[in-house]
This record gives sequence, structure tokens and C-alpha cells, in this order.
Amino acid sequence: MFSWLGTDDRRKKEPEVFQTVSEGLKKLYKTKLLPLEESYKFHEFHSPALEDADFDNKPMVLLVGQYSTGKTSFIRYLLEQDFPGMRIGPEPTTDSFIAVMHGDTEGVIPGNALVVDPKKPFRKLNAFGNAFLNRFVCAQLPNPVLESISVIDTPGILSGEKQRISRGYDFAAVLEWFAERVDRIILLFDAHKLDISDEFSEVIKALKNHEDKIRVVLNKADQIETQQLMRVYGALMWSLGKIVNTPEVIRVYIGSFWSHPLLIPDNRKLFEAEEQDLFKDIQSLPRNAALRKLNDLIKRARLAKVHAYIISSLKKEMPAVFGKENKKKELIASLGDIYKRIEREHQISPGDFPNLKKMQDQLQAQDLNKFQPLKPKLLEAVDDMLANDIASLMVLVRQEETQRPNAVVKGGAFDGTLDGPFGHGYGEGAGEGIDEAEWVVARDKPAYDEIFYTLSPVNGKVTGANAKKEMVKSKLPNTVLGKIWKLADIDKDGMLDDEEFALANHLIKVKLEGHELPSELPGHLVPPSKRKIVE
Repeated sequence: MFSWLGTDDRRKKEPEVFQTVSEGLKKLYKTKLLPLEESYKFHEFHSPALEDADFDNKPMVLLVGQYSTGKTSFIRYLLEQDFPGMRIGPEPTTDSFIAVMHGDTEGVIPGNALVVDPKKPFRKLNAFGNAFLNRFVCAQLPNPVLESISVIDTPGILSGEKQRISRGYDFAAVLEWFAERVDRIILLFDAHKLDISDEFSEVIKALKNHEDKIRVVLNKADQIETQQLMRVYGALMWSLGKIVNTPEVIRVYIGSFWSHPLLIPDNRKLFEAEEQDLFKDIQSLPRNAALRKLNDLIKRARLAKVHAYIISSLKKEMPAVFGKENKKKELIASLGDIYKRIEREHQISPGDFPNLKKMQDQLQAQDLNKFQPLKPKLLEAVDDMLANDIASLMVLVRQEETQRPNAVVKGGAFDGTLDGPFGHGYGEGAGEGIDEAEWVVARDKPAYDEIFYTLSPVNGKVTGANAKKEMVKSKLPNTVLGKIWKLADIDKDGMLDDEEFALANHLIKVKLEGHELPSELPGHLVPPSKRKIVE
């Protein structure tokens, strides 16, 4: 059990006691942030109110992409089994949002039933109406991967304007709703069709402010040659750079995420390394879930504060009796100037303000006279939350992380390459020769012995100074050579015999070939005559 106590005199004197970080976040949201949101109609402009399920639910991964980029196949690959409602094909097959979640039995829950379940984090989706709810289902199944995360499959993004309009609901707005609540957004691209349609471009722009959650996957990369793959990768980065306006380059994972044989296996090693990196990123989600929820609450609080300043400023400018409509039009037209004034008066970063055009459109339907004036107490409560409560809760986040060091996604594809000869990097670099009866260094030992005997060994050993003259020829930094020396000097006598010298040269070769050095010397690299010392 954790407890924390704020220093503000106006708070209760006894400490707030919470079992978990999510419990603390729920209490802070309801007591400090929600009153501000309700007072200034935040939910009508930006995002529906958060519910308990938003704080308690498992980490979610949202898959987004044009049709036939392999979104459903990607989920099938992770789970290593089919899920209810799954359809795969070259044409636009998935026409619904499918929340793939853990359940004791396989089954499908339709959207209208899903949005009334208080245990699921989807209740606020009822605002998008029946056109959307008829295209929203939850697929439940008992799968070990889903014990740690949930996955949201989305309809393939279309390119035709007619198809886009016929959806009957605001597709980009639904994705924006999910983006705010998920832990990871994976954009999938097909290596064969990189054209980014208007709807896809609109969707990516709707994910603005959530760039930290976005990862890009270039799928079906086994179907093109290496030279073409380089061109496709460059074209993808160029296209993304025009849409995602961030100074950093978005991380792109290249591979073929389905369980079929590789058509062109030339880049197998690259695909394995990329898959391993992506899997590590997804596996870390349960461990970082509390921190992500904390981060999202801070982002929401900052936006709610700015929104309160905007609404109260508009209210202040409105006349009491005559000329209301003309004044409303004037204020909406000059909203950019109001933004700048608020930015100066309250020292707020321009990045914290909502989209100007979208805000102007939303204000058209509002009665500005019904807006609330500035209420300092509500803002003080949010400032206090950001300055004191969040800092105290950060301590709990760290404590929870240390208590759950093994909170990673397990099962399915995540277990396929964990151990054994098909683990990434098995039998390479320092792992070379791991399954062989003969000492792997012995292959090149005759060549190393020739060098060894030119270094004037005394009693079968060369000094550190003499060994250094030879080792620095590798041009590796002293820090790396120092680590190699520690690994190779097995008896720790400050000198190297012929076997230790051969081992040092083998480790230099491993490093020069681009592999990492082990933190401890693996058993198969210990010279046969020294294995008793190590034991």
C-alpha cells in the first residue's frame, strides 16, 4: 500500500491513501480537473469526460492503415490464432472497428451492448451514433497476449471520396478518440502501395499531439528486392515528412508480419532485428501503462486550462444586451488574436492551444453569452494538481514499476523467438560456437599464436603493456579494449597467456564485425584449461 501527502494547508490533514496509481489518477481527475472541464464545456469542444474504465483498462494498441496493408494479419501474427469476426483478403475486408480483448470464452459483443458496459472503456463512443456502433464490435478470446494488452483493428482507409462519405460517421474523429486513450498507435504501410490517400492524410493529421505514441510499420517488405526496398523506404520517409510535422524522424519498422514463408529472404536478418525492436516496444507497454496515463492526464489538464482561458475571454468580450450576433462573428474571426493575448498574459506555450480553425467552427454553434467567466479557484485546483499531486504520484509510479519488473506481454509471437536457436542473434557475435563441442576460438588460434610469440612472452605470458601495443591496432576505443581485457584476463593476474590472448583477439573480431560485447564471458568462450577457475 502506498500513501502520499500534499503540503497545501487547505487539504485534509490526514494523508490520501491509494492502493494503486490508477486509483490516485481517478481521484485527482474527479476532484480537481473534472469541475474545470464541466464549467467551461470542455467535453463539447475537445474530448468526452474520462470514466473509471479509462484509468483501469489494459494498455491498448491501435492499428491504422489503408486497406490490405495487413492490419488484421498483424494481429493474427501476434496472437498466433484467429479471432472472432476476423476477415482477411486483398480487397477492403475489415469494415468495422474490432476491439480484440481477453475473455474466458470466444465471442463477439456488438457495439450497442459494448457502450453500456461500465467495465469497458468505450461508453463515451455512443456519441458517434448508430452508424458507428453498427460498425463496432468487441472480439473476446482466451489468449495469453491479451492478458496484458488489447488491440484495436480498424477499417481499411479508402481512397475514393464517395466511399469515404458513405461511412456515415466521422471516421477521423473516432480515430482521434481512440488515439487519446491508447498506449501505442501503429501505422501500417504496404511496401507495394505507398500513395497516401486524402482520407489517410486526414487521419494522420487527426493523430496530431499523439506523435509520441506513433510507430510506423512498412509491411510486406519481403516481396521486393533490397534495392527497391531502399527506394520504397526513402519514399515513405519523404511522404511522412510532409504530413507529420515533427522535427524528429518517425521510427519505421521494416518487415513481413505474417506467418508465411519469406518470398525474397535476402533481408531476413534485417527483418528479424526490426521485429525484435518492435516486439520490445510493445512488450514494454504494461510496465509503462501508469506513466502513460499520468502523461495523458497532464496533457489533458494543460489543454483544459487553456480552454478555460479562451472561453472566459470570449464571455468577457460579449455585450450584455445589444449586438450579440455581430460581436460573436467578430470574436470568432479574431480568435487568433485572442490566442496571442492569452499566450502573453499567462505565459502559455503556443503548442498548448487547440487548432484555431477547428475551434472557430465549433464556436459557430455555441451561445457565447452562456459561457462562464474566469473562476480562479477552479484553475488553482488544476495548478495545484500539476505542481504537487502529480509529482507525488510520480513516486508511486516508480514504486509500482520496481514492484512489477516482469510486467511484459507474453504468449503468441512474443514467445516464438525468446529462447533457443531461433532467438534473435543466436549463434552470432559472442554467441558463435555456443552449441559446438570444440572451443570456437581454437579455429583462429594458430594465427593469434604467431602474433603472441612476437610480443616477447615471459613464462608463457605477455604483459599488459605488450598486449596493448597489439590490441590498439584494432583502432577500437580504450573503453572497449578495457572491457575486452577484463573479459579475456580470466585468472585476473594482469597478464595474458596464449589462450587468453587468442580470446582477446576473438572478442576484438566480434566487436569489429558490429556485434555487442557480452557483460560477462559466456561459458562456451572460456578456454578449456580455464573452465575450472571460472567454476
